[in-house]
Amino acid sequence: MAIVVEQLRFGYGPVEVIRGASFTVPAGQVTCLLGRNGSGKTTLIRLVNGILRAQSGTITIDGCDARTSPRQMLARWLAFVPQEHQSVFAYGVRELVVMGRNPYMGLFARPKDSDYDVAAQAMEMVGIAHLAERSYMEISGGERQLVLIARALAQETPYLLMDEPTSHLDFSNQHGILSIVRRISRERGVGVLMAMHDPNLALAYADQVIMLEAGQVYREGPVDQVMTGEHLEHLYGIPIKVVGLATGQQIILTEAGHA
Repeated sequence: MAIVVEQLRFGYGPVEVIRGASFTVPAGQVTCLLGRNGSGKTTLIRLVNGILRAQSGTITIDGCDARTSPRQMLARWLAFVPQEHQSVFAYGVRELVVMGRNPYMGLFARPKDSDYDVAAQAMEMVGIAHLAERSYMEISGGERQLVLIARALAQETPYLLMDEPTSHLDFSNQHGILSIVRRISRERGVGVLMAMHDPNLALAYADQVIMLEAGQVYREGPVDQVMTGEHLEHLYGIPIKVVGLATGQQIILTEAGHA
């Protein structure tokens, strides 16, 4: 039970962006994708999601070939949470969340009571049931991100893809959202692949880490094996230490002492 990517290659014109990437996203675990800006994190998420088509290599989801599967079938395997979402129409929160049920409905079908029940459960799980009647355009950035996560949960897929979902949020919302994501992964057995730019957040919330360097996988594996000072220094090109705290937790510091 995993997403398995093998020897994936992709480029924009003559520029190769993903160069033979291979990795695994296990079910029931949070896997963080780390790398510098321009390393290919967003491109890799879009390739797994089927938005972009790889030039070579394979992507399998629980043993099924994702590259040859119909789009509707992919939507039953993978839910996607973008960095941010600008709604063109003034949708209500409930209406936006119930859109996660689209893969299970016909082209012109309307949501059933059972679909609204699933949406309500998703909103309850991420703590936004009180926002159900609000307009999506009138709530905060952190609340919007929770709405998008609820929509993805309403999709009821075994895997969740997230492209830097906390990049525009404050400290409190970052940790709140990642705590919810980790809880969902544990309780529902959902495999999460999340592109992230803050290695401290990955250290705190991930089970597995994939370090991406210029479109290639530099290191992959459990957090305690991959998130070392040596590996992080290589990835980011600055002096880094991983320091243990009295609580048993770890944090990442630069040589100058800035977290």
